[in-house]
Amino acid sequence: MGKIRFGLIGSGWRAEFYIRIAQAVPDLFELTAVLVRDQEKGRIFSERMNVRVVNTLEDLAKTGPGYVVLAVKRGVISEYLPRLFEKGIPVLCETPPAESVEALESVWKSYKEYDGKIQVAEQYFAQPLYAAWYKAIVDGKLGEVQNINISALHGYHGVSIIRRFLRTGWENCRIYGKRFWFDVTETYGREGMAFDGEVFRCSRDRLTFEFENGKVAYFDFSDPAQYHSFIRTRQLTVQGVRGEIDDMTIRYLTDENIPVTQELNRIDLGVYNNQEWSHFGIMLGEEFLYKTPFLNARLNDDEIAVATCMMKMKEYLDIGTDFYSLQDALQDMYFSLKMEEALENPNREILTESRIWIL
Repeated sequence: MGKIRFGLIGSGWRAEFYIRIAQAVPDLFELTAVLVRDQEKGRIFSERMNVRVVNTLEDLAKTGPGYVVLAVKRGVISEYLPRLFEKGIPVLCETPPAESVEALESVWKSYKEYDGKIQVAEQYFAQPLYAAWYKAIVDGKLGEVQNINISALHGYHGVSIIRRFLRTGWENCRIYGKRFWFDVTETYGREGMAFDGEVFRCSRDRLTFEFENGKVAYFDFSDPAQYHSFIRTRQLTVQGVRGEIDDMTIRYLTDENIPVTQELNRIDLGVYNNQEWSHFGIMLGEEFLYKTPFLNARLNDDEIAVATCMMKMKEYLDIGTDFYSLQDALQDMYFSLKMEEALENPNREILTESRIWIL
């Protein structure tokens, strides 16, 4: 694979991920320019991030990117996409692609009208731990997967893992549950650890998804504590006919029906006396369930996942293989909207229905 040249639209917190990745893996990624419409804001961003900045989409296209990354404010994404489709510019879009059912359907109609080239950077499936869990599933260690309990990701991110791990395809479901509120002490934010003991009110959403084929997902998320906390952890359980994933433990049966219990073992360079810093892989016993595609790159797990999406976007353009299609993104966001409807109507069953991107 040759060097991947990409342009970037946006200058926010998420956009900076793509810049760091290009700077950390320069042999693979090359950022052609960043589009920031406001000239003064763009000048400041250019100096701070040491990147080339342009102010129009036309100027960005002139830099010759193989595709552009769309990483702007959530409400603006659905406005940008039709322009990119119309101009024939391939786009790797940040999530979500729109924020209402009407906007989701409008994006789909525009995509179909212009035969757009798009994949969505819903990256969690490509984080090392989620990728290792999924490998155990597709390898058949659990047998047919029947239910999942996920307490790790909010909204459409959680839905994306639920649908992928349960392999429910485009099936509809019924969703019901309730939102609760609890006090929690602040321990960590984007700026680092916090020690002032501040207590804040935190929601906890508990929802059940019952799919048409009988598979079930239990969704549990505390916002905003669960992403940035040392006292609110991530948990995941996946149960199949012949085994289960219990967070870092996997239990399964051999072909001879002998029960086996093994722990996932994360391999990182740069700990103890080792002087590098990079992730290498995740093992189950003697087997690697995951190896990073970016050996010796100083990337955190989320950056590894985003970089994987960037690499797979090139493969999509070269050979047409989807890794997270617009259909999937629209479906996951639609389910997320139905989750919100369920939370607004505690314990009432909310039914999903097939939308135009499926019909």
